[in-house]
Amino acid sequence: ARTIGDTLSAKGVSWKWYAGGWNAALADRQQIYKGSVNFQAHHQPFNYFQRFAPGGADRVEHLKDEADLLADIAAGALPQVVFYKPQGSLNEHPGYADVLSGDRHIAEVVARLQASKQWPRMAVIVTYDENGGFWDHVPPPPGDRWGPGMRIPAMIISPLARRSYVDHTPYDTTSILKFITRRFELEPLLGVRAAAGDLTRAFDFRAGTSP
Repeated sequence: ARTIGDTLSAKGVSWKWYAGGWNAALADRQQIYKGSVNFQAHHQPFNYFQRFAPGGADRVEHLKDEADLLADIAAGALPQVVFYKPQGSLNEHPGYADVLSGDRHIAEVVARLQASKQWPRMAVIVTYDENGGFWDHVPPPPGDRWGPGMRIPAMIISPLARRSYVDHTPYDTTSILKFITRRFELEPLLGVRAAAGDLTRAFDFRAGTSP
């Protein structure tokens, strides 16, 4: 299977996946699913593809720690596409994490991004892999056998985002991949839903150039 990392690399677009606790897990496997960091291996999607296996150049180049993210933000050296997954203790998941700590963490990261010299051409998408309840007041739109399911939050933070705007276009998680694919004119990936939007309606590109 091809990943968004494959299509980005094929087009020469720079990218990195940053993960909280990555370095700690590499140094001490006791941090995996336990300890104060609670590094969660199943939340590291690229880690399961041969291209990013231990010892490979792509793993070294593209899979990084949260500390590398903060350093790249400060240096104004972020790649063109960034993915970031906080460590388990900060991911707001019920049962082993709390909402406030996760919200504070993301707010701090966003504040650093807004202070970066790269901010004027940046789009930040904050979303989740599930919501906090077990119901929704409207049925999900038609999709396929996998969903969509219950609605989850998604926030777009950018100088180019429509201000004071709630976008009612049907989206799903693959909409983020569709947005990246459209922005960089990549080879489309299999598995994205044709009926799901690509997030462009949430932006007002008249406010400036594209991110």
